Amino acid sequence: MARSSRSLDWGFPRWRSYGSERGAAKVRMCDRDGCDQPGDCPAPKSPNSRERWHFCETHAAEYNKGWNYFEGLSAEEAAAREAEEQRGADGYRKASHYAWGGPGDGSRSRDEMRALDVLDLEADSDFNAVKAAYRRLAKANHPDVKPGDKEAAERFRQVQAAYDVLRRAEERRAAV
Repeated sequence: MARSSRSLDWGFPRWRSYGSERGAAKVRMCDRDGCDQPGDCPAPKSPNSRERWHFCETHAAEYNKGWNYFEGLSAEEAAAREAEEQRGADGYRKASHYAWGGPGDGSRSRDEMRALDVLDLEADSDFNAVKAAYRRLAKANHPDVKPGDKEAAERFRQVQAAYDVLRRAEERRAAV
């Protein structure tokens, strides 16, 4: 009778603990001379080559700083390639509002939409309307204005949290 090579270590419950392997994990170090950081960012050694350098994040940024995507192309060829890639990407941008089924144009996250609901604003409200609604609701529900009112204090915390979500989103949009 042949001996089975199947493992009995399957299904639930697991018969051995997670992380029970005793071998050391291999970490590739940065290929930059003198760097002792993990090299977790692969970069090609030359165009169309399978060989890769492995850099840390700092040295990968330095390596890519001088990268010219259109190197070796004439101005007309570079413009044609850019237009072709833009044409391919436009379809995705035009269909971005189908990515989620909520109200709005798809430019806001679910958290932002919930925050707008807390502030009683429409999905397409600008940040000036957000500020005005925040000030109005914060003044109306502030614990100093309504001392001892637990519902007003909770509403004030919700309004503050909603404003923080929308403020951070606005800062991210402004940074881009």
